[in-house]
Amino acid sequence: MKAQIINQFGDPSVFEFTDLPKPTLKPGHVLLKIYATSVNQIDCKIRSGAVSAIAPDFPAILHGDVAGIVEEVADDVKNFKVGDEIFGCAGGLKGSGGALAEYMLVDSKLISKKPKTLSMLEAAALPLVSITAWEALFIKAKLTDKHTILIHGGVGGVGHIAVQLAKWCGTNIFTTVLKNEDFSLAKSLGANEAINAKEEDVEKYVARLTNNQGFGVVFDTVGGPNLDKSLMAAGINGSVVTTAARSTHDLTPMHNKALNLHAVFMLLPILKNQGRELHGKILAQIADIVDQGKLKPLIDSHQFTLKSVPDAHAFLESGKAKGKVVISIA
Repeated sequence: MKAQIINQFGDPSVFEFTDLPKPTLKPGHVLLKIYATSVNQIDCKIRSGAVSAIAPDFPAILHGDVAGIVEEVADDVKNFKVGDEIFGCAGGLKGSGGALAEYMLVDSKLISKKPKTLSMLEAAALPLVSITAWEALFIKAKLTDKHTILIHGGVGGVGHIAVQLAKWCGTNIFTTVLKNEDFSLAKSLGANEAINAKEEDVEKYVARLTNNQGFGVVFDTVGGPNLDKSLMAAGINGSVVTTAARSTHDLTPMHNKALNLHAVFMLLPILKNQGRELHGKILAQIADIVDQGKLKPLIDSHQFTLKSVPDAHAFLESGKAKGKVVISIA
């Protein structure tokens, strides 16, 4: 099979287009003919060596997000058959091959039938970001239609899915963006109001939008110094969920307001081989919501193929992408 591999960490030029043996089927797995994948920030970090501890061994095939068609099924797998169209986030990490190839061996627990109303490219944009958003909103924060939520980064990869899922839940939604021209996009996704985080301080928009009461749930898809803003924005007994907590903070605001603080690390079930069934179940729910017309990924218009993977990584890292960067494999 054709594949893009890396034999060292570095910039996008480290990718090598090559031929490799097709993976061999093993118990609990299916062999996928890959049609599409998407580039997530974690894929770029793995490639660069920034998170080398979770990188697959060299020669490494990267990327977790995948959409494709089942070509072979292990005897002990009963929920999929040859010809099924599936999607999932199923590898590209330590101990597992990734989606930058024509075929991929995947654990059947990590995948689901893809949404019928989406193309392969659209479906490949969803798994990592939608599982992350679902875990944050419904497992960690236990979001309901009674909450008011602030979503930081509401037009980003995870954020634009979180806004739509919160809308589906019936929640009152506010979101931060970095440009005024993103206001209309954020509202079209379901936000009641968008906030320019560069132009308005936390204290001001908390006073303006919540009468100084704070938000019941804050979902921080930005992390780092922004987590301090999230703690400030949350109301008494509220919940803050973050996707990036590898930083140092003064937790005084958390104590003073008796907040719950949660971290989401979506890749853990893949890395630790624990609780993988949950990802498959979440994806099945996501597919149903998509087919109800309640959720759709934002896709950047630039087109990439397996041969142009280095360009796709460079484009995402340029910060110019408007929506998920997807790659056609087949």
